[in-house]
Amino acid sequence: MFGIPGKQAVTITEAAAKQIARLMAKDGHQGLRIGIKKGGCAGMEYTMDYVTEIDPHDETVEQDGARVMIAPMAQMFLFGTVIDYEVSLLESGFKFRNPNVTDACGCGESIKFKDVAELEAEQGAARG
Repeated sequence: MFGIPGKQAVTITEAAAKQIARLMAKDGHQGLRIGIKKGGCAGMEYTMDYVTEIDPHDETVEQDGARVMIAPMAQMFLFGTVIDYEVSLLESGFKFRNPNVTDACGCGESIKFKDVAELEAEQGAARG
């Protein structure tokens, strides 16, 4: 939809791919669907859901046995994102390094994106 030919919509680190593949194998899921929704103190939040059936409208990224689907409405906001999985003494979880985020709340759960016109212009310029 909003992709650039020859370039994946998101990049998955090795640690994230291992964790996603582990989650897929656990209950026979087809992958994880990533999206965004309104909420949180900065305005938007990431969503992650198990997928039992692949939606043909989703952007699909496969890497090292992991499969991530991006919901159509989230594709332009997630383009260029690096998905990582980090483990620390206090917490573990997926982390999103997203170049389209302009602001985030203190807890890191809520984000604010560049406006749609700016995202479309950047992606149009990248296509050439």
